[in-house]
Amino acid sequence: MDSGKLFLNAYFIDLVAAIKTLRYYGGWADKIQGKTIPVDGEYFTFTRHEPIGVCGQIIPAGFPPGVVNIVLGYGPVTGAAIANHMDIDKVAFTGSTKVGKLIKEAAGKSNLKRVTLELGGKNPNIVFADADVDYAVEQAHLGLFFNNGQCCLAGSRIFVEESIYEEFVRKSVERAKRCVLGDPFNPGVDQGPQIDKKQFDNILELIESGKKEGAKLEYGGSSWGNKGLFIQPTVFSDVTDHMRIAKEEIFGPVQQIMKFQTLEEVIKRSNNSCYGLVAGVFTKDINKALTIASSLEVGTVWGEYGLQEYTEVKTVTIRVPLKNS
Repeated sequence: MDSGKLFLNAYFIDLVAAIKTLRYYGGWADKIQGKTIPVDGEYFTFTRHEPIGVCGQIIPAGFPPGVVNIVLGYGPVTGAAIANHMDIDKVAFTGSTKVGKLIKEAAGKSNLKRVTLELGGKNPNIVFADADVDYAVEQAHLGLFFNNGQCCLAGSRIFVEESIYEEFVRKSVERAKRCVLGDPFNPGVDQGPQIDKKQFDNILELIESGKKEGAKLEYGGSSWGNKGLFIQPTVFSDVTDHMRIAKEEIFGPVQQIMKFQTLEEVIKRSNNSCYGLVAGVFTKDINKALTIASSLEVGTVWGEYGLQEYTEVKTVTIRVPLKNS
């Protein structure tokens, strides 16, 4: 709740997702299976997945004491201790790219522990002219403004095909104007405050950079009210790739809408980023969707593949003398 998250989102989305995640991965416990490998001679070879051991999870938290056994603390002290500990065999971290690099460096300098990182994103959301515009506008709005824009999966670079660009921008502004700001415990509120003063100031500074660099401010662009760390839902159009708001992760309620003409162009521009987390595509053309999916340099790990990061693969070879019949 201290992050400004809406109570209804925490109750109906986060809580439900957490329960489903526990059940899902609990079901995988007896299904992480190895393989048998055909080899020449009198040998039987197979692999098995074994738990790595002690794993350090560095993630945003906020649980009351005793609910979950968590080592609480700040990154420079607690995080560094986990990343450098010689008896921890794996570290998982969710946070900024800058800190992720430090953790990987610490892991290498200690015991070469395995590291999985879920860092920032500047995710492309691509809308083609054949898409349902109203649906795309609504999903793009939810994909950006969810959790006050404080989401690494946010579709923050919205590429819209030229022929529907003006319509998309107009409807996006109309949608942003309907967003209700206020107390996150109020069921009628759509957007709460930002997590802290530092992030609040950083978002406003990036908004100002967008104005100075030539983006067109369609709506919002400033703080809201005289109490709390609220920022108006903000929509920019005429955004170009060189602008800071198009390159840096804002982590706030700021929507950037960019124009494109061809499939090849939007693929190239979408991939022109230091991030590669997720992407979204709106089109009714399945061939176009598959082309985009195979061309974008992004990836999301789910299910068994994510669970395998917490296991070591051991190869076992047994000599089995062949008996003459």
